[in-house]
Amino acid sequence: MKTTLNCLLFLFFIIPSFLMAQNRVSGTVTEQSSSLPLPGVNVLVKGTTQGTATDFDGKYQININNGDILVFSYLGYITQEITYTGQSTIDVSLVEDASQLDEVVVIGYGSVKKEDLTGAADLVTSEDFNQGPIVSAQQLISGKVAGVSVTSGSGAPGDGQEIRIRGNGSLSLNNNPLIVLDGIPLDSGGVGGSRNPLNLVNPNDIESMVVLKDASATAIYGSRAANGIIMITTKKGKNNEFKFNVTSSTTVHTSVDRVDVLSADQFREVVTTHPNANANTLALLGNANTDWQEEIYATGFGQDHTFSALGSAFGVPMRASLGYSDHDGILKRDNFKRTTASLNLTPTFLEDHIKLELNARGNYTENLFGNRGAIGSASTYAPTQPVYDPNSQFGGYFSWIDSATGFQPSLAGTNPVALLNLVDDESEVRRFVGNAKVDYKLHFLNDLTATVNVGIDKSNSHGRIITSELIPTADQTWNGSRSTYNNESTNKLFDAYLTYNKTLNDVHNLNAVAGYSYQSFEYDNYSYNSEDEEDGNDFEFYDSSKNVLLSYFGRLNYDFDGKYLVTATLRADASSKLNPDDRWGYFPSVALAWNIHKEDFINSNGFLNELKLRAGYGEVGNVNGLGDYGFLTRYTVSQSSANYQFGNSFYQTYRPDPINEDLRWEIGNTLNIGLDYALLDNRISGSVNAYLKKTKDLIAFVSIDPFTNFGSSINKNIGDMENKGIEFALNLTPIKTDDFEWNINYNVAFNDNEIISLPSDIETGGISGGVGNNVQLHREGESPYSFYVFQQVYDTDGNPIEGAFVDRNGDNVINDADKYLYKDPYADIIMGLNTNISYKNWDLAVVTRANIGNYAYNNVASGNSYLNGVIPTTNNFLWNIHSDYLSTGFENQSDEKNFLSSHWIQEASFFKIDNITLGYTINNAIKDANIRLYGSMQNVATITDYDGIDPEINGGIDNGFYPRPQSFTFGVNIDF
Repeated sequence: MKTTLNCLLFLFFIIPSFLMAQNRVSGTVTEQSSSLPLPGVNVLVKGTTQGTATDFDGKYQININNGDILVFSYLGYITQEITYTGQSTIDVSLVEDASQLDEVVVIGYGSVKKEDLTGAADLVTSEDFNQGPIVSAQQLISGKVAGVSVTSGSGAPGDGQEIRIRGNGSLSLNNNPLIVLDGIPLDSGGVGGSRNPLNLVNPNDIESMVVLKDASATAIYGSRAANGIIMITTKKGKNNEFKFNVTSSTTVHTSVDRVDVLSADQFREVVTTHPNANANTLALLGNANTDWQEEIYATGFGQDHTFSALGSAFGVPMRASLGYSDHDGILKRDNFKRTTASLNLTPTFLEDHIKLELNARGNYTENLFGNRGAIGSASTYAPTQPVYDPNSQFGGYFSWIDSATGFQPSLAGTNPVALLNLVDDESEVRRFVGNAKVDYKLHFLNDLTATVNVGIDKSNSHGRIITSELIPTADQTWNGSRSTYNNESTNKLFDAYLTYNKTLNDVHNLNAVAGYSYQSFEYDNYSYNSEDEEDGNDFEFYDSSKNVLLSYFGRLNYDFDGKYLVTATLRADASSKLNPDDRWGYFPSVALAWNIHKEDFINSNGFLNELKLRAGYGEVGNVNGLGDYGFLTRYTVSQSSANYQFGNSFYQTYRPDPINEDLRWEIGNTLNIGLDYALLDNRISGSVNAYLKKTKDLIAFVSIDPFTNFGSSINKNIGDMENKGIEFALNLTPIKTDDFEWNINYNVAFNDNEIISLPSDIETGGISGGVGNNVQLHREGESPYSFYVFQQVYDTDGNPIEGAFVDRNGDNVINDADKYLYKDPYADIIMGLNTNISYKNWDLAVVTRANIGNYAYNNVASGNSYLNGVIPTTNNFLWNIHSDYLSTGFENQSDEKNFLSSHWIQEASFFKIDNITLGYTINNAIKDANIRLYGSMQNVATITDYDGIDPEINGGIDNGFYPRPQSFTFGVNIDF
């Protein structure tokens, strides 16, 4: 009986245990696109704390009960749930969540989901970047962001771009935005011999670029953010097996634009019929038919190659890349070579309590600068003369000769080809940017994270300009020249801040940041000039400088149930550029947002995905571009040729430089109201922004009363300026199927820029022609940089009458009192229209832009369209002139008013097709390798009424512009 009872008790306990026994399931988690294993994927039994993670090979094992649900989750991938029904193996392929990645926007000292953003910010990811032969990072977003204008300074390879976010905010200071690369605010100045500071970054290394526009978004960076911020985030490693990428492209650059000058036959006719022509003049006419512009321009070739590896080594996510670029300019003997290397490591320790981010990026560029003086010389050199003269004493190059000296006449132009071939202008630039960022989530308070970010941005350059002794010259003692320079720049950064994240009752979300920042900028420059040495002047120049920015900052983000959002920011900056009494500036901002689509009374039924109303106000300061020590008395040593004599000895003297002890911050106040929207499953999305920015205490370089300082001009706070405008952005997906997708991006911005107060006019905009002529003016109540000219009188056929101007004040005298402000160089409207089409494995991208309402002063024509310019009074050489003479008939350039005629102010509105790219992707062309082949054409077409080479001119004065080339690229991209 006892035995039977024991058996029953045994069964009573064993059977339930058997029924409840867990089964062991295993499997492998891979990435769907590459089929590569994913280590570190969280595998969790839903509703419990029971879980594990995949190993380095993506494998896992877990005990599970029948009917349990396994949850597979990994950052950046769509979470999957699978119900266990007795399977022995469960393999999972995770799909990358592009929408999740796009939601995160990098801002200063942190990041935020796009739906929680309260300021005006635009995100452009690598999928949306412009394509083609792009050397500089700025070109990636040209035409992509409303209110952002990116204009290349010239057509030279790797040259810098002028970036304007919502117009000009200053008269004399730097108007370019702050560039922040992986948390390091970069020094925008660069060093001598550098074409563009942002050539540091290989465009293929960039993951995304965020443009922060209004003060509520930028105030966390204080004084450096007066003109907006571009946050650049580079590609980072992932915790998976290594993936590799190879990109390679070849480019052909061709010259398509020419200055319209007289041909050889037209030139002969003008010379032979010239009223001052005589036998000596006619003897100067040659028999050649030389197109000098054809002689200085050539087809250029370029190549770009990048290799990158991304994955996990010894459990540490990493990415490394190497890049090489080599591009010829269309100007002969112009070349840009760049080698880049980058390394990113993102290890974690102590169960993710410590996150370390290490970034190291270096580049080495070699520059051969074609002599740009040849561009202007080619448009004025006589087309009837040959390039070479075997009897020439100047290296076999043709040159005008003054019979009295046997050398080139002092006012004659120099053979353009000789300028290119007999002047060597080269430089080598090295730059390193690196930082170490440590995030520590406190063990005793997981809601609090301490961050330290230490960085350095160091550049040095070595350059030399060697001019041959054979170059045509009027200097009878010429024996060649050599000048050299060494520049070094060091930018050091230390940031330390605390971030507190807390959610209460699932509806109150709080994020607070408070910190300290120190950044120093040091410069050491040296130059040598052999000509000064021969002339007995100071031939070596040393210059060292340093300025420091010390800051405290704080930001508070609060949202209630994801519906109501508040952001408040305060930054205190102290700049060593200002005197101790005015050194500190305090820059606050506040922004509010309302996610209307989350309200209960909005019933979207899938129609409305986002509707957010934003409003923000903030202040930022500006001293960017201001020189150092302007409030201190400084002394400049005299040249040896200006020494002071005491008895039989000569002594160098020191003169004080002008000072301004009262210089203070230039302050910008911005009010922004915006609306973000998304409809129909995000098939239609975009934003609308209206803003008003007022800049007070403008800093400008102005004239001062004589004998009141140690100079005639100083930097001074003198006025106020205003920018106001509206921006509209639209993203549209008209068609989206499994095989076909069509995306359209359109953006338009309206901007009005006006000087609100200014005690007196400030002339600016120097031109060639006349002596010291300026063609632009800053005046109260007008747009900055407005053209200041005489109003041209035209005949009944619409042709300008030479020397005839409107007597605007009615005093029967034409003088400076009759000049007026006529147009300005900045567009009232800028637009971008981009479209992307993909059909199965084919993809097509077209990028276009338009500027409306911008004007340019055609200095190429104004300075060289006069008949008497063909035969100078010295009568021993000839000049070619602009073909504008054929329509105007202008003869006399001695009257300087002709250079300041409104006739030369021309509308420069344009529509440009910037880029067309067609690609084809071969999936699994080789095992686990995808290959994309593409062809691209850049600078496809420009539609404009402007008569010059290009209507897109920085500052609006067209004078000897290096033409932008038309480029054709064929490339291949391999992922494996």
